[in-house]
Amino acid sequence: MDKIENIGKVKLNLKYYGGKDLYTDGEIENVLLDITENYDETQFNEVIAEKKDWAVMYHLSHIRQNIVGTIDIDKDKTVLEIGSGCGAITGALADRAKSVTCVELSKQRSTINANRNKKRDNIEIMVGNFQDIEKDLGKYDCITLIGVFEYADAYIDSSNPYKQFLSIIKKHLNPGGMIVMAIENKLGLKYFAGCREDHFGTFFEGIEGYTNTSGVKTFARKELEQMLKETGLSDYDFFYPYPDYKFPMRIYSDEYLPKVGELTANIQNFDRSRMLLFDESKVFDTIINEKMFDEYSNSFLVVMREGEAHE
Repeated sequence: MDKIENIGKVKLNLKYYGGKDLYTDGEIENVLLDITENYDETQFNEVIAEKKDWAVMYHLSHIRQNIVGTIDIDKDKTVLEIGSGCGAITGALADRAKSVTCVELSKQRSTINANRNKKRDNIEIMVGNFQDIEKDLGKYDCITLIGVFEYADAYIDSSNPYKQFLSIIKKHLNPGGMIVMAIENKLGLKYFAGCREDHFGTFFEGIEGYTNTSGVKTFARKELEQMLKETGLSDYDFFYPYPDYKFPMRIYSDEYLPKVGELTANIQNFDRSRMLLFDESKVFDTIINEKMFDEYSNSFLVVMREGEAHE
């Protein structure tokens, strides 16, 4: 097998690829590959409207890119994107950064990513397991974990894979660099209101403490903060994508929190059925009045750096 494949201007590095994808979403990945091979990214919204398929929308919608829209990246910065998948945000990072190095386990998904970004000349996708690739990684100004951190238990061999993952990643930061994490909030209001847990598809699994499942885990804010402090990432800021980090239409911060009456777009679960146990807009208003939005936001966007303890 050739170690390097070029798809347009994108470099596909197969040095660590074992020859078989260890996970797949099935036939839909062939559909996505066909779309990215035959349509320009400016046509993706038309394709999404035509296909009317959740997976096509999830992987190809430009709204996904909003999650990195407020991150301080410029043409002097190098980016490491861990878990780049089908490239939902790779192009947005590449348009702003000097270079983007992706790490992705699946060759099929990496090929989809490369096809959709084939006109960009500053992307290299390294295909294989992160632990195998990690020893050859350099240092970067920004490392992204968008929908990735919750899977650490699946690919980090450690008694505490989440802390270990952060410790490993931290070694690859340039001085003054930052780690950007997007993840569901275990205590997100939507889960109390009747949405299924995103990874297992069951009701209340996260808010009940993942007592019936293993391998994937999300966290509440205080849990994340404790891990950041214990791994030396004590300079951090929390942001709150709304409705969530997958399709963020607004991103709030501790300096700019939502006002009563603003959070009305709550029925956004397009991938599976849910219950409607109460009016989320009204409950959000109560939470906002009680100054508890940071605890019940559906998702977190966390920007972290090495530094002194956060006040």
